[in-house]
Amino acid sequence: MPDDVNQVYLYLRAIHADATIPTLRKLIRDNSLGILTTAIPSKIFPLLQSSHIPFLLDIEDETNENELGTLRGHIARQNPQSKAIIESLQSQPSAIDDVLEQEVLILFNSPVHHYVTPKFYTETKPESGKVVPTWNYAAVQAYGRARIYHKSNSDETTAFLSAQISDLSQYAESSIMGYTGDNNRPGAWSVSDAPDRYIHLLQKNIIGIEITVDRLEGKFKMSQEMGKGDREGVVQGFQSLKSNVGSHMAEVVRERGNLKDSKSG
Repeated sequence: MPDDVNQVYLYLRAIHADATIPTLRKLIRDNSLGILTTAIPSKIFPLLQSSHIPFLLDIEDETNENELGTLRGHIARQNPQSKAIIESLQSQPSAIDDVLEQEVLILFNSPVHHYVTPKFYTETKPESGKVVPTWNYAAVQAYGRARIYHKSNSDETTAFLSAQISDLSQYAESSIMGYTGDNNRPGAWSVSDAPDRYIHLLQKNIIGIEITVDRLEGKFKMSQEMGKGDREGVVQGFQSLKSNVGSHMAEVVRERGNLKDSKSG
């Protein structure tokens, strides 16, 4: 029996698996609200649980196109998923460094996706009518082992959570909000702007999660499976919607189609 018989994989047609690791890392950073999913056996809590959590992706060497990185996040201690995680760790006397035995999954979705009507296919539809609707989207699934920082009186937990909250706030304020203080932009909010005691109390109510990514799988399903004529019809169809989403979809469909053509040519 294969060692990975119990592992989960993203259904990935070869034609949709045309993204490099740096491209997948960028999608994660551009869409940092991930869905943390665990499958932890418990007599009290559900086997499958998911929570939406903002993550930071740490890469040691950005020039290394094969590095998968480490994901950092935190979750409310009162969340049933947190309770199941802690229960699992406490029931494993052999647990090393509070690392969960079970693999975890984090799903990141591009916020821009869209239904594709068969009317967009200007080549195949008129010739044979053998077309059906579909949905275009992009997503990344990250898998790995999670180290949990849950011991509230531990200096290691305090240090991890302090860095996590500060780094996440700095990233969101500067990269998402654009609060850099430059060119008449507002300055960023900082954790130090809040009272120390208040932050300390909040840290008692969260646990830290650090995931070493073992597998990173991504899917850009953007009409690459269609012929060039139909792809151009999809681009024109999205542009005809005259919306921000339509314009973005048209751009990505053209980009992924050009990438396909460059590889096959």
